Amino acid sequence: MAERCRAKEAHIQEQLRIHRQILYDLAIHYLEPLHGSLARLAYLASLKNPSTNSYSHDRLAAVYGPEPVGESLANCHEELFERLLEMPLAQQEEELRQFLGTLPEGIQEGIRICRRQIEDWIPLQAPDYLKELFRSNLVALLELLRERSPRARSGR
Repeated sequence: MAERCRAKEAHIQEQLRIHRQILYDLAIHYLEPLHGSLARLAYLASLKNPSTNSYSHDRLAAVYGPEPVGESLANCHEELFERLLEMPLAQQEEELRQFLGTLPEGIQEGIRICRRQIEDWIPLQAPDYLKELFRSNLVALLELLRERSPRARSGR
């Protein structure tokens, strides 16, 4: 019985070690080079297969296996989503402005792209009240930025 307990504990410790290493590699090689939390959220959301709702990352899966990578990506997506919502609205606006500034399509087209991506950026396992908060914040901020945009003011 004690041997079985030790084996189970060793297995759990190994799973935690792998999870930490996946998160480290993900952060250092893929998330840190991106500018801002919203860009990172969009990146993580892009790793979710919409037909299966599972996450995958070929390079990480080649090292750690698809299942632990998928679980780590899902958890990271949800954590980043919640951290973004913990930011003051003014900081969320700055994150959005920064994200839009990185898009090659420009601000107005970027706003349209963001409106289409809202649902994709929300992790499936997020609580409904956070999903609604994210939607309402992003829609309001996108509208605010659209109205402040020089092209919107000039009527073009």
